[in-house]
Amino acid sequence: MIRFIGISLIALLFVSCGNTSKELAMNSSDEEMQQEKKYEVTKTAEEWKKLLTSQEYNVLREAGTERPHTSPLNKQYAPGTLVCAACYAPVYENEHKFDSGTGWPSYDRAIEGQVERDVDYKIGYARTELKCNTCGSHLGHEFNDGPKKTTGKRHCINGVALNFVSKGEELPALRK
Repeated sequence: MIRFIGISLIALLFVSCGNTSKELAMNSSDEEMQQEKKYEVTKTAEEWKKLLTSQEYNVLREAGTERPHTSPLNKQYAPGTLVCAACYAPVYENEHKFDSGTGWPSYDRAIEGQVERDVDYKIGYARTELKCNTCGSHLGHEFNDGPKKTTGKRHCINGVALNFVSKGEELPALRK
């Protein structure tokens, strides 16, 4: 009887420790994830390097982070739309911006369907990474310490990952 229970527990352990496809995706490298999902705008690393500044490339394509308090967008509150600096897809409306005091532009929500969430472990623990849903570029991270009166979320975004388009101006065409 004890032997049967022991064998049953070992079998249960093997079954419960199997990786689901979601766990596999969360443990995959950024390059593997980029290859799995097909984005509307796709370019090689060399093509992105020709289009972006070195700082934009570092943030957007290598998931870097700009220094806090360095972006002019941090204090930009005029009505308008923020587009991905890589592909020009609209990702945020400035009406959803708030001063988080962190030194990075912060929004309580993205334009619906324009920003995807992923999990990254780059600093040793899981964080919700925010990426442009059109080209897969890294924008920033999502935290649960945003305005309680709205979504409770804080999208902490690298200003270099965005271009501001004033309300009334035509949005740029996608950079295909």
